Amino acid sequence: MVALRGKEIDAFLARPDASRPIILLYGPDAGLVRERADALIASAVDDPNDPFAMVKLDGDELSAEPSRLVDEAMTAPLFGGRRAIRVRAGSRSFASGIDTLAEMGVKDCRIVIEAGELRPESPLRKACERAKTAVAIGCYPDTERDLAKLMEDELRIANLRIAQDARAALMSFLGGDRQASRNELRKLTLYAHGKGEITLDDVMAVVADASELKLDPIVDGAFAGRPDIVETEFAKAMIAGTYPGVIISAAQRQAAWLHKSALAIADGTPAAAVLDGGFPRLHFSRKPAVETALRNFSVTRLAAIIEQLATAALDTRKQSTLAAAIAQRTLMAIAANAKRRG
Repeated sequence: MVALRGKEIDAFLARPDASRPIILLYGPDAGLVRERADALIASAVDDPNDPFAMVKLDGDELSAEPSRLVDEAMTAPLFGGRRAIRVRAGSRSFASGIDTLAEMGVKDCRIVIEAGELRPESPLRKACERAKTAVAIGCYPDTERDLAKLMEDELRIANLRIAQDARAALMSFLGGDRQASRNELRKLTLYAHGKGEITLDDVMAVVADASELKLDPIVDGAFAGRPDIVETEFAKAMIAGTYPGVIISAAQRQAAWLHKSALAIADGTPAAAVLDGGFPRLHFSRKPAVETALRNFSVTRLAAIIEQLATAALDTRKQSTLAAAIAQRTLMAIAANAKRRG
């Protein structure tokens, strides 16, 4: 069984094993799944945007014809060189395609599969863990140690230090989604460029802390199914000059936290224990809204919302002039979706 853990994951990602070209990335941290998939694709082909070198496939579509994965993997590049296949797994299984591919011997092609949380008995996870030419990598929310390392890495790249009180505050604002955390850190280092040291004032001025920037009502209103609150509070945030991407980042962290909590509850952990424990700590004033959100959304629907927010975050960066409209539309859609229980 090949399921990597801890330092094994870092070593594999730094130098992927060519004898294991099939790589499954799964887990509740959708941002970490995407970040690792991006890195694996970037190291597999010269140009990830070249349609002849990189093919994207939908897992649910593959389930109807798993042999298509085999055909794509065994296709020789039109102009030579290496190829990569990126598969976004859905709710339907295409594990038989993995089984077939694992026995054939893939050359000059890396297959990267992105999935949400998969139980040990999941056909896709089992297929990748038992195949000699595949590897399965779990992607879970960062611990405090992981976040500290992420922070140090970004500060070192930016040649910045951080004051102790600023570090403590910043740590409490990060977590839940790796890409959202990294985006916050990069935004902060850009803001503090040339200062030498990041202060608490810098952190409070830039980082998307829901409490300080009064974003709790927007985010909680969306997941609680209150579009009226979302509309009113979003308008206030815009008048206050809050960047729409900050609100989407806050919603991303909340979606990741809710997804992790819903999984824990589904596995038998009492809801009260989930709400009172964990990292980052949930403020007591938000518990009623979070309880409502957990009743509103299933694990599957929360996973879909994480993807929806990731798309919105990308769109706000690509279309800055439409960022407010994109962010508000996304949050209103989540609020409307929350009224449909399950």
